[in-house]
Amino acid sequence: MGDEPAAAGPRFVDLSLLVAPELPGPWPAGWPAFQFNRYEQIGPLSPYHSEVLLIDGNNGTQLDVPPHSIPLPETNLPNAGILGRMFTDKVPVWQFGGEACVVDCRDLLDAATNGHSPLVTKDRVELWEKQHRRVGPGDVVLFRSDYTDKYYRPLPDGRRFIALPLEGKAPAWPDPDPDCMEFLGGRKVLTLGTDSASMGPLPNLAEPTHIAGLKYGMVWTESATNLGSLPETGAFYCMLGPRHADGLYSEARAFAVVGDPLAARLIESCRQKKVLDLSVTLATDLPVSWPGAGVGRHRQPYLKVPLMHAPNLGLYHVTHMLDSHSGTHLVPPAYSLPTKGFDNKSYAPEVQGWLKEYEAQYGLRGTSDVTTEKVPLSQTSGRARVIDVQSLVGSTKEASWPASPEITVAMIEAFEKRDGALKSGDIVIFQSGHTDRHFRPLPEGAICLADPLNGKSEGWPAPGPAAIVSLAKKGIRCVATDGPTLGGVDPKQALMTYWALGTAGIAGVEFLTGVGEIPKDAYFVFAPVKIRDCHGGPGRAVVFY
Repeated sequence: MGDEPAAAGPRFVDLSLLVAPELPGPWPAGWPAFQFNRYEQIGPLSPYHSEVLLIDGNNGTQLDVPPHSIPLPETNLPNAGILGRMFTDKVPVWQFGGEACVVDCRDLLDAATNGHSPLVTKDRVELWEKQHRRVGPGDVVLFRSDYTDKYYRPLPDGRRFIALPLEGKAPAWPDPDPDCMEFLGGRKVLTLGTDSASMGPLPNLAEPTHIAGLKYGMVWTESATNLGSLPETGAFYCMLGPRHADGLYSEARAFAVVGDPLAARLIESCRQKKVLDLSVTLATDLPVSWPGAGVGRHRQPYLKVPLMHAPNLGLYHVTHMLDSHSGTHLVPPAYSLPTKGFDNKSYAPEVQGWLKEYEAQYGLRGTSDVTTEKVPLSQTSGRARVIDVQSLVGSTKEASWPASPEITVAMIEAFEKRDGALKSGDIVIFQSGHTDRHFRPLPEGAICLADPLNGKSEGWPAPGPAAIVSLAKKGIRCVATDGPTLGGVDPKQALMTYWALGTAGIAGVEFLTGVGEIPKDAYFVFAPVKIRDCHGGPGRAVVFY
């Protein structure tokens, strides 16, 4: 099933597992369970929802990159090489996508003894080639067994997904053997995917298979799902995950576009390496987390937590603890909107006053239960319409700080006169250049977030509620910015902007970078990790041109 009803023309298909505490997403042999802490909730202490996420890269649908098995060259360990530096933040983004070549392996499901994986051999790929065409650069070879479709279930039944095969109490997932990886490496296929729990056959071929493929510079998806929704060839496949610095692997979002002309266009962009990454890097020394104004108003800092030493890599496996609005992220409607039945008197008195002002000017503030996993990928994808608002930088007076210059309806209308009318399905992206100028390691990086919030420098340009209401009337369903937030630094103005976004059902994408490099007629895609009930959503933003 796709993420939207079947219709004529191209459609998005979500190929990602849902991440939730009761689901068997994390690798069970020593890694911590996924944890989800609703530490900020709409009420007297906050007008927003947010969560602390404790999430490991081996969780749900996930991305593997060469350093997962290839050590850094300076370690002099076995298999060490230059590809040991190809971390999740260093993979060229064109490699995340390509034409889906779906290899049917369903006959191998449960076709082995307990604790063993049925093996996908190169003969199966060669047979696929005889039936279709030769695979090569720009293709994404996907091994479809329907394993996740069958066994990804809430615990305790979900132990069948990974734990029972590891215990030798159930057959393991089908997977390619090292010879199959060597064959694909020889074909110069650099992107693979499987709907098995890992790209590693049990009991003893997991690491040999990883090394056989990753030594070619491959990246791949593990634990994809719903591959039966794709044709055997011709669909565009992509897998995007947060840009963790020095990541050996990452939680990710896999999806496809079925139907031309869009699928063919995106495939060609990847083949031509015409893809730009618009995502900031997540690192502990970068200003990726909300510091708040003053003292004690910060949200969860981004933390990189060592788990266990990997002697074969000379590195530590890590997990991450972060706020759901860290780095480049999604703002779903439910971020600032309560659910039905909420008593507005539950707000702090100051916020109650702001709400009366808002509703007097813009109408009733809405309610919503639309969290991250309910925002369709088709809503956060579309033609990029970049509105340059750099003229606003420096337009406020120091006496008024903390303040953000307001992006107005007049600026949007002026853009339309120059560049043509905004249309339903367009992604509006505000270009202020703020992140490009100020996203740098701390303490210098305080000028990105902390200084503007504390009135030490001007805030980043941000749209007011009137601009959002205007965009909604034009059919816009996603608005993005290269500032840290769409709300800006003034708390009252920010909340009204988020109320306008949520009430209109508009999804926001915040904290982009490199927006000035977007060519005309580029296609924007943002894909957040598919976390249930999440009011933010770290992810990856890219454009294809």
